[in-house]
Amino acid sequence: MSVPTPREAVTSTTTFKDDIFRGKVLFCTGGSSGICKGMTQSIMKHGADAFILGRKQDKGEAAAKELTEATGRKCVFASVDVRKPETLKAAAKKCIEVYGKIDFVICGAAGNFLAPISGLSENAFRTVIEIDTLGTYNTIKATLPYIRESRGSYIHVSATLHYRGTPYQAHVSAAKAGVDALSNVVAVEEGPRGVRSNVIAPGPIQGTEGMDRLTPQAMKDVITKQVPLQRQGTIDDIANMSVFLFSDAANWVNGQIIAVDGAHLHTSVQPLPYPESVLDPASAVKAIKPRL
Repeated sequence: MSVPTPREAVTSTTTFKDDIFRGKVLFCTGGSSGICKGMTQSIMKHGADAFILGRKQDKGEAAAKELTEATGRKCVFASVDVRKPETLKAAAKKCIEVYGKIDFVICGAAGNFLAPISGLSENAFRTVIEIDTLGTYNTIKATLPYIRESRGSYIHVSATLHYRGTPYQAHVSAAKAGVDALSNVVAVEEGPRGVRSNVIAPGPIQGTEGMDRLTPQAMKDVITKQVPLQRQGTIDDIANMSVFLFSDAANWVNGQIIAVDGAHLHTSVQPLPYPESVLDPASAVKAIKPRL
């Protein structure tokens, strides 16, 4: 039986009007690279200005310049450590000084690596929790006064790892489960004030660190075959969902966790050989070490 040719991903500009976000301001942690950078670019293409945050000054400034040139909108970068509330509060105030408002927030700062619980130090576990979960909380706290004023919206970038037991991913699974829970509470507590909060949980996305650095080459083809739509996702696929969720078309979508994964969750098996990878971690390390 022949497999149909996978449908190519499309960008948001083929579906949504160019100016749906004109006059809006996006505040995005993790916006200088990867999925969050792609989300930011799409939202800017529809008229928004952006304030992106990351840790590396040179990389962030280069990303802001690139986003400005690609979209014709204004993008400003600020260096922050999302684990430190004071840096986020200062960044939010700076965003207000530059733009006068914040309408949309993407909580996307994240950290990840592969390690079984038996080889995962307490400090390493804590670090991922601090970046992903505490970083999301700190971002919410820093921006909430402004989002209340604008009756704005949050998108939290999560993952699908914790919807099942995923070996070598205890730290990020726990962290992203916390992100999901935070979003749900924000949706309930802040909904009466007109604030929406939703989660995007990406599946296997090509061109990201998770696929390029943390996934053995031999497993990439296996993962692709497990996706019912027969392709890995693209950053544009995630960006398209972010445009929808921030748009007025989604003004009654609140407190949702949306997996954008081509239905991979329904057919996937463990990403590393099971149970060999948990009974003999050394064998798994040989497969993934070149990419660590």
